[in-house]
Amino acid sequence: MAIKQAKVITITSVKGGTGKSTTTLSFAGILSNKKLKTIIIDMDLHAGIIAAALNLKTNKDIYTLVNDYMNHTVKDMDEYITKYNDYIDILPAPKDPRSVGKINSQYIDIILKKLKYKYDVILIDTNHIIDNINLVTFDNSDHIIYVITSDLMDLKNMKTMLAIYKDMNLTKYTLVLNEALSKEHLTTYEVTSFLDKPIDYVLPANSLVKNMQKIIMEGKIITLEKAYQKEKATLILTKLLDKILM
Repeated sequence: MAIKQAKVITITSVKGGTGKSTTTLSFAGILSNKKLKTIIIDMDLHAGIIAAALNLKTNKDIYTLVNDYMNHTVKDMDEYITKYNDYIDILPAPKDPRSVGKINSQYIDIILKKLKYKYDVILIDTNHIIDNINLVTFDNSDHIIYVITSDLMDLKNMKTMLAIYKDMNLTKYTLVLNEALSKEHLTTYEVTSFLDKPIDYVLPANSLVKNMQKIIMEGKIITLEKAYQKEKATLILTKLLDKILM
């Protein structure tokens, strides 16, 4: 009998400021509501904000874990993971960005393969840099979600990425247009025409609720708040997750 492994979902972008980390946290809240054991791995190694957004005090992070693997001193991976609630765990990005260059991508591969047997879902929040670490992350992913805006530089970068995916015959990705953070007033049709690729899901312009800053300051996840579980953006992200987890 095959041992069940976690579904690995990577949330990324082709430039900063698209709302991918907020989207990752929203996914985690939805999965927690479904009682699915989830870990967020903050692979935005230079500027990860997941632990800070949740007001978590962390003693160890992904650099600590990789360094201890290199020195053969890892005993229990749980020592490196910070718990948020009964269903959400966090493996934080390095506290010191100077340590990022010391992270060997082969240990990222080892860590991901081990965590697949401990969780139902692994959410990876990563940056837009195409390096060895992100390539290993993508290879280990069952699905990749690109959170984009309608800003022209974002669209140009995404068009380039789509050409690469087409050339490599890769199809395990989804495009999410975040209208809430889009500065250019382009319609979904105009975005689709520019990319020559349909947008899979659209987060509406009113996705940023009035008291979002208060929620973030309190270290809360918006999709865990009962008042926002029926919001359109939450329902859209739930529909996307349900499709991936089928």
